Amino acid sequence: MKIQGHIVNVVNKQIFKGEITFKDGKIAAINKKEHNVNQYIIPGFVDAHIHIESSMLVPSEFARLAVCHGTVATVSDPHEIANVLGVEGVEFMIENGKQTPFKFNFGAPSCVPATQFESAGAVIDSEGIKQLLANPDIAYLAEMMNYPGVIHNDPEVIKKIAWAKHYNKPVDGHAPGLRSDDLSTYIQAGIFTDHECFTYDEGLEKLQKGMKVLIREGSAAKNFEALIDLLPEHFENMMFCSDDKHPDDLLIHHINKLCARAIAKGIDIFKVLQVACVNPVRHYNLDVGLLQLGDAADCVIVEDLKNFKALQTYINGELVYDHGESKIQQTPFRILNNFNTDKKSLSDFKVASNTSKIRVIEALEGQLVTNELIEDALIEEDNIISNVEKDILKMTVVNRYNNDKPAMAFIKNFGLKKGAIASSVGHDSHNIIAVGANDDMICKAVNLIIENRGGICAVSETESQIVPLPVAGIMSDQDGKTIGKQYAELDKLAKQLGSTLHAPYMTLSFMALLVIPSLKLSDKGLFNGTTFQFTTLEV
Repeated sequence: MKIQGHIVNVVNKQIFKGEITFKDGKIAAINKKEHNVNQYIIPGFVDAHIHIESSMLVPSEFARLAVCHGTVATVSDPHEIANVLGVEGVEFMIENGKQTPFKFNFGAPSCVPATQFESAGAVIDSEGIKQLLANPDIAYLAEMMNYPGVIHNDPEVIKKIAWAKHYNKPVDGHAPGLRSDDLSTYIQAGIFTDHECFTYDEGLEKLQKGMKVLIREGSAAKNFEALIDLLPEHFENMMFCSDDKHPDDLLIHHINKLCARAIAKGIDIFKVLQVACVNPVRHYNLDVGLLQLGDAADCVIVEDLKNFKALQTYINGELVYDHGESKIQQTPFRILNNFNTDKKSLSDFKVASNTSKIRVIEALEGQLVTNELIEDALIEEDNIISNVEKDILKMTVVNRYNNDKPAMAFIKNFGLKKGAIASSVGHDSHNIIAVGANDDMICKAVNLIIENRGGICAVSETESQIVPLPVAGIMSDQDGKTIGKQYAELDKLAKQLGSTLHAPYMTLSFMALLVIPSLKLSDKGLFNGTTFQFTTLEV
C-alpha cells in the first residue's frame, strides 16, 4: 500500500513531497516523489497521560473516537476502575483495548486507594503492583499521587517504586505545587514526569531538575496557557496530554487541538510535533511508529499544519479512520460493577449546627486545586443549608461501597440556583458526589445515582435526567457518539439550573480528590490537602 503527501519527518526536521509504502504493518519505503496531492503525512498523535475511564467510554469505544483526531496511542492510567474493582478492573481495560488496533499502553495504578482517608472498592498493595508490572501489557508505574509518602519514605510506596525499577519501567509523577527540596527528594526517588504544574515557574523548576513536564488540557483541568511558553526552549522534555476528557469534548478534538493552539502562538512545527508525537514514544519506549523506515506504519494524514484536521489515520498500516468515518468496529464486552449502598433519607443530609462560620471549598475554573474560604453559615431549623444567593451550596460524598452516613461540606462557584447535580464519577475512589440548592434536591439526585448503580445526573423539582454508567459505575455501555450527545444534553441542563462552570460534572468529580490541595471532601469528612489531615466544617 502506498500513500502520498507532504511527508513531515519530525525526527530529521524535514518536509518534502513523497510517497510512503506500507508492507506487513511496517514502513517499507519512504521516497521523495513529485505529485499534486495537497495533504500532510505526520506521525500519529500520542496522549501522554489519560484516564480512559473519564471519557465515560470503555477503551474500545474511546479508540473509535480518538482515531478521528489522528490519535494512535495513549499512555493510560487505569486507576479509576482500579479503585472500584482492583486488578480485575485493570485486566478488563487491557483485554477490551486489545479488541482494537489502537495502541493503549496501560500502567500499574500506584495509588489504590489514592489515600487512607477515603473508602475505595479495592486495594492494590506492593505485591499487587509487582504482579501487574510483571505483565508485559503493563508499560509503567502510573502516577505516584502519594508524594508525601515518597518524601517521607513510606515503606509501601518505596516498594512500589522499587518494583518498577526492577522491571525497568518508568514511574509517572503527580506533584501539584511541589517545589524546592521536597521536589528534589521526589525526583531522586526515581520519578521523572509531572502533569500537575499550574504555574510557569513550577514547570521551569521541574524541567531544570530533570523532569519531563506535560502540558495538560482536559475537560476541567487546563495548564496550556501557563506552560506553553516553556515549550520553545524545553521541547525535548515536554509532552501533551488530556488527563481527563469527557465524551462531548472527545467528539470534537483531542491532541490535535493542542498542536493547533501551539502553532497559532508561532511555535516551530517540528518542536510542536516532537512534543505531540515523538517524546511520549521515546520516554515510555512505546511500540509506536515515528514515520521512519522500518517503523510500525502509524501515521495520520492531515489537511494542513495549522489546524491538524485528520483526513485519514493508520495504525500498523491499517486504515482506522477515513474522511469522517471511524473504521474501528464495535466490540461486545461484559458489564462489571461494584455498587453496594441503599437509598438515602432526607435526614441523612442534615448538618446539625448552630455555628456562625464554616469552611467552604472554593472551586476554581479550569483547575483541580481549590481554595479554603471562611464564610457565614446559613442556618434553618438547626440545619446549615445552601445559601443560593451567595452561591455557597451544600455538597455531599456518599460511600457507594457500604451503607455509611454521607459526609457533608459546602462549596462556592458552582452557581446552581435550583436543583442538584450528582455523579458516581468522583476521583479517585468514585463514591457518589453531589451538590445542590437544597437538601431535597441533593437527596433526589443521590438516590437517582443509587437506583441506576452509577451515572451522572441533574434533577429539579420538575424533572430528572441521568446518563447511566453501568460499567464500574464510571463508564457507559453505549457507543461514543451516543454518550457524547447524552452528556452534552446533561451538561446543558446543569447550566440551565444555574451552573456557571465550563465543565460542571468534571469539576464536581475532582472535589473528592484529596491529593490535590487545598480543601476537598471524602466520604469520611472534610480534608485539608495541604496538611494531609481531616479538618472541621465548623470554625
